[in-house]
Formats: sequence, structure tokens, C-alpha cells
Amino acid sequence: MSNKLKRPREPHQIFLVVLGMLLTVLVLIVPLVLIFSKALSGGWELLLSNLSEDFMLHAIGLTLLATFITVPLNLVFGILMAWCVTRYDFWGRRLLMTLIDIPYATSPVVAGLCYLVVYGLESRFGQWLYDRNIQLMFAWPGIVMVTIFVTSPYIARILIPLMQVQSTEEEIAALSLGAKGWQIFSRVTLPNIKWALLYGVVITNARAVGEFGAVSVVSGTIMNQTLTLPLLVDQLNNDYKTAAAFTAAALLACMALLTLILKTFMEWRQERVNHSDNTTADISA
Repeated sequence: MSNKLKRPREPHQIFLVVLGMLLTVLVLIVPLVLIFSKALSGGWELLLSNLSEDFMLHAIGLTLLATFITVPLNLVFGILMAWCVTRYDFWGRRLLMTLIDIPYATSPVVAGLCYLVVYGLESRFGQWLYDRNIQLMFAWPGIVMVTIFVTSPYIARILIPLMQVQSTEEEIAALSLGAKGWQIFSRVTLPNIKWALLYGVVITNARAVGEFGAVSVVSGTIMNQTLTLPLLVDQLNNDYKTAAAFTAAALLACMALLTLILKTFMEWRQERVNHSDNTTADISA
């Protein structure tokens, strides 16, 4: 069966294409252009001045810190979870797959509130931590914790469907030849899932950088202490510092564009791999 796309020829088909392109421009491109135009409206000197402010540098550093901790941890979690539910049949497997989706179904604000209730001073555990000079809420550890929670399903949910449809014959063959678990994963499984894995990392990174709801609850929004870039945009806008707010927003937009480029490359590379595999299968047949 051919998957070749056809060109729109009928009037209603052309109308749908034009309507889709128009909505894309109005909803996505125009706001993006507005962000950069507002950030540059005061000239390069004002832009560079806003970028060099202490609160901006601290927000950038905190955002990168939360992202650099979140992505590797969720990478390990996603791989282990996908391997567990696709390679073993055990009691509670379906329940575990359902629990993976909890961050999808839970509002980030609710998730942040739950963390605040459990680890804040109002709880016994939070008080126990505070008595030992351990502060999780209204500090960077709390920001990292809720960011990990919100982004935890992405890599697992991308890998699970792929690993479910892939054959385990190569892994079984490697096991029969005496290969260890890590050798099987690194030399057999990983090459088959590497592009999907990288795609999951890119998506997780984008979500971690832009998280607002959960972080706003547990951060306390303290200037130069617990403001990530998304929180800083909101804080500066509320303080009527429009130029600085759009500068921070432009930074987030640049990160989003970089993520989009990487995402597009991953999808293109995966399509080439799938096409190559299908061509090889047709030749073999």
C-alpha cells in the first residue's frame, strides 16, 4: 500500500490547506515575531543590559540547573520503565503502565500543591527536614522535584510503544551467546531505540525548561533565589518591566526554536531509518 501524499485539487481541499496555514501563522508565528520585536524594541544596548542583570542570569542558571538534573534522571527512569513493562510479564504490570500517566492527568498546579503539603513546614515530614536544616520547598530542590514529576512520563511513553512492536529475537540470541544484561542493552536494544530515545530527551528538555505551574507553587517566587525563566517573565510583567519580560520570553522562545529544530531532525532521521528498514524487508522478501 502506497503512503504517497496527494496534492489538494478540489476547492474544499485547497480551502482546508489555506485555512490550516493561516491559523498556523496567526496562532504560532505572529506571537513569536511579537516576542522578538518587543525584546528588540529598545535596541541592542537595552537587550544586552537586560540580559546582564543579576536576576536574569540567576533565572537562566536556575532553569539550566533544573533541566540538567531532570533530563538525565528521567532518561534513566524512562529506559528502566520501558524495559520493565515491555520485557517482563508480572502481576501489576498494567497498573504500573497506568501509574506512568499520572503526571499527564494531574494539573501541574495540583502536583506542586501536593509536594508543598508533603514536604512543606505544615507536614510532620517537612518539619522534620526543617529541624535538620534541610529545605526542599521554596528552594531549588523543590523546583527540581516537581519538574522531574511533571516530565517523568515523556521518555517512557515514547519508548514503550516502540519496544513493544520490536522483536526480541536479537536480544534472546545475544543472551544465548552469553551476553550480560548491560551488553544486550548497549549493543542490541539501544541501537534500535536510539533515535526515539533522543527524541524523548528533546521533548523532556523542552518541557522542563518551560514548566510554570508546579514550579510556581513550590518556588515561593523569590527574586534572585527561586525564579526560573518562566516565573521571571510573569514576575517582570507584573512589575511593569515590559522590556525585561520580553527579553526573558525571547530567551525561552530561542530555546523552544532550538528544541523544534532538534525535534524535526529526530523525526526526519527516524523516518529515514524506517524507510531503510522497509526497503531492506521488501528486498529480502
